[in-house]
Amino acid sequence: MRFDTKIAVLLRDDLLTWQRLNVTAFLVSGLGSTVAEVVGQPYADADDVEYLPMFRQPVMIFQGGKELLTAAHAKALGRTSLAVFTSDLFATGHDAANRDAVRAVRTADLDLVGIAVHGPRNTVDKIFKGATMHP
Repeated sequence: MRFDTKIAVLLRDDLLTWQRLNVTAFLVSGLGSTVAEVVGQPYADADDVEYLPMFRQPVMIFQGGKELLTAAHAKALGRTSLAVFTSDLFATGHDAANRDAVRAVRTADLDLVGIAVHGPRNTVDKIFKGATMHP
């Protein structure tokens, strides 16, 4: 099935493995909690045990250098739903501290380590131009 929209994550290519996984999880949680159309229906197994719904479409994971991430962020602003993760968030311990850390830095000065976007397929492709698929 081909979707008209795309969910995509762009990670900075110098992150450690645990950081890549953690950043991805945090970023997509922002999309899943605020962009209702990306979430499907709840699951149930043959014994009628219910499970939480998940995204209704694949999440594409990309990587790139710091400059590419900064450029993608600038292109995404105002064009797509956008979640950010900055390097400062590795030193915080809870949600309020995360928000405070982002709030303390001007947009152009954010030290981004990851972004997640949801939007029209063509728009997301343009935003992530130059990024490579995560191995």
